[in-house]
Amino acid sequence: MYAALAAPPALLWFLPLMLLASATAGWLLATQHQKRQQAAAFRCQRSCCSPARVDGLNHREFEYLVRDLMIRDGATNVRRVGGAGDNGADVVATDPAGQLWVIRCKHRRDGDRGAAVGTPDLQRVNGTARQLHGADVVLVVTNGRFSTRCAPLATQLHMHLADRRVLATWASGNRPLWELLPRIPQPRSGR
Repeated sequence: MYAALAAPPALLWFLPLMLLASATAGWLLATQHQKRQQAAAFRCQRSCCSPARVDGLNHREFEYLVRDLMIRDGATNVRRVGGAGDNGADVVATDPAGQLWVIRCKHRRDGDRGAAVGTPDLQRVNGTARQLHGADVVLVVTNGRFSTRCAPLATQLHMHLADRRVLATWASGNRPLWELLPRIPQPRSGR
């Protein structure tokens, strides 16, 4: 009878073991996230210090650069999805406020001396970003410039544009992108 009382119940050793395992898993995830941010920051420092260097990237490298900048700034669930079947999304990320960003990247080999990004590019991503991807924030980013008709259309479509100047400021690492973009008023319900 006394032997049964002297042995600790299985729950008494199992519970602390589970707590230790949970704490260890949380620490590993946090460490992994921090390492990804540091690696992204290192890649950004290496590859995007100047607009001229960005111009030298190809379109896929440009998409990875945008992905790495989002990671550097603390976005989570960041992935590059550009390519065939991307439905207008090159990078998808969740910002620290929990908003889902769908980003269309338009790289110009000649930078702002090349062809301007036009309204068809905005229309294409607008047609899929919210409906197919569930975007809260829709962004088109370029190392070049936008045509004069893009800014009014982006305002009407509740989209953001980041041109060469905004990209250079963002890549410098002083502020995350969501602090650089102007707030776009959301449409009123019942419209």
